[in-house]
Amino acid sequence: MTKQYAHPELLVSTEWVDMHRSDTSAIRIVESNEDLLLYDTGHIPEAIKIDWVNDLNNPVIRDYISPREFADLCGRHGIHQDTTVVFYGDKDNWWAAYALWVFKLHGHENCLLMNGGRKKWVAEKREMSTVRPQYPPVTYDLPTYRAEPGPIPPVLPGRHLRAYREEVLIHANKDKPLIDVRSPDEFTGQRTHMPEYPQEGVLRGGHIPGAVNIPWGKAVNPDGTFKSREELEQIYMNEAGLEPHDDVIVYCRIGERSSHTWFVLKYLLGFDKVRNYDGSWTEWGNAVGMPIEKGPGRVKSTAGAS
Repeated sequence: MTKQYAHPELLVSTEWVDMHRSDTSAIRIVESNEDLLLYDTGHIPEAIKIDWVNDLNNPVIRDYISPREFADLCGRHGIHQDTTVVFYGDKDNWWAAYALWVFKLHGHENCLLMNGGRKKWVAEKREMSTVRPQYPPVTYDLPTYRAEPGPIPPVLPGRHLRAYREEVLIHANKDKPLIDVRSPDEFTGQRTHMPEYPQEGVLRGGHIPGAVNIPWGKAVNPDGTFKSREELEQIYMNEAGLEPHDDVIVYCRIGERSSHTWFVLKYLLGFDKVRNYDGSWTEWGNAVGMPIEKGPGRVKSTAGAS
């Protein structure tokens, strides 16, 4: 079924990972979860752990790690520039897709996602281990980047995959496609957080003006795998009216759920230009001068609402 996607080479099955996981000279498997303790309860034996809080995030400037820090992260896990990195995780690959997006942002080309994530691997009773594998450190060359005038940080190789707040405002004012992948209650402003999650400091509820609400979970099956291309086209193109040539920005709360939708649009449906606004609602909802809308707006469905 995966052959029907625009870029099926970016998506691998649990069977493929099981067959290739011992090829540690060319492949590095990465588990990235919302639950930071889950990895230690059992993981794919060859998998290393990378999480957003401790590995990818710079908590001081609310941004990602620097090119030097990224190179150091890869190097100490034995990841070369040409290493194929296979991501998987909990929550139907929320955070795995997010980690993949950050790797792409830093210019690492060979990134794959394991279809079905941790849920499918466990359901199939495949081998698990509680031992953390160790790999010989290597030198990872610094990603190439350039300085840009103004407040925007140095431009990483994958800069075209990311949207900043000011760019989103221009995008919205031009009535270009914006996809809000949060739950309908977050979108309408009834909630300022995900269902069953704590409030995380957002002052206003609602959505960016003109955004269409397509909860991220609509893209996956009960077993955590992605729906067929035909089903995805029905959701994003027939229902939401998107076209593959559209300039699309996706967002959620901090960019983790929207990175999942970013992967769907860019690699499974082959959209030419799709960017992830990782500042998302925690930035927009608190920012001075940023307009919001409340109410149903263009809500498409309550399915997959988490």
